[in-house]
Parts: sequence; structure tokens; C-alpha cells
Amino acid sequence: MEVHNLDKKILDIIQTDFPLVPEPYKELAYRLNTSEELIIERIKHLQQSKIIRRLGGIFDSRQVGYTGTLIAMKVPGHKINNVTRVINEYSGVTHNYLRDHEYNMWFTLLAESQEKIKQTIKQIQVETGITQILNLPASKIFKIKVNFNLQGEENAKRERETNN
Repeated sequence: MEVHNLDKKILDIIQTDFPLVPEPYKELAYRLNTSEELIIERIKHLQQSKIIRRLGGIFDSRQVGYTGTLIAMKVPGHKINNVTRVINEYSGVTHNYLRDHEYNMWFTLLAESQEKIKQTIKQIQVETGITQILNLPASKIFKIKVNFNLQGEENAKRERETNN
């Protein structure tokens, strides 16, 4: 799938410099010399095309009193779609993916406490009928920051200089 030049510019900005103002899409439009309506339309298109999976802030959950864990489940192939729907309904689930492994469904879960994590796991067991679940709390925290420069460094530099 080809990504339009404006889409690349939008993606480059929203990865690291999303405007924290009352009207962020209007600000993006100003920076990119276009209309707010077009920015919103392009972002919707990127979401519908599954180029953008999620648009939102990333917080250090520990700093706001949350705890997290990685969960692995052994899900029979015929139940994957249903189990995925159930898990993704939980607001504390941040990632959910399949792996080529005996425990084939993995997801991260954030909650207010270890007790809440245990309760959520129990609820998931009841709702899905899956009992083979591993709770794998982190013993060490790794934060990986990845930004994709979609315009190339020279184009991005020119864009920054033009807009400053």
C-alpha cells in the first residue's frame, strides 16, 4: 500500500510531536499548510487502512499507580476469534497478539493492583473457558521507543526548518 506524502508528514509529526493544544488537528493543519478537515480525513483513512492501530498517549503506568503483567494463553484455533474479542474488551489490555507457540495468545494487562489483575484473569477464564493461562509479571521494565521517519531525514529537516 502506498502512503501519500501528506500522510507521511502527518505520521512523522503525530509519532513524537502531537500538538498538546485544545484543537490539535487545527494545529496540525496549520503546520502542514492544509485544512483541519483534511487532516481528520487523512487520519481516519490511516486508521481504516490499519496503518494507524491506535492514536493516544503513552504513560508510565507505574507513575500513575498501575501495575502490569504479560499474559500467555493456550487457545484452541477454533476459539481464537472469540477469545480475542473478549480480551480486547478489557480497557487494561494494551497489546494482544498471536504467537507460533504452545501458548499462542499473548497480551499485556494493566490494572490498579495485583489483586485486580488476578480478578481480571479469573473473569477472562470464566468468559472464554480457557484455563491454561500464564501470568508473567515483569521482573525488569524495558521501554522501547521506536519512531519511523517516513519522509527521510533530509525531507524531515527541511520540513522542520520551513515550519519554524
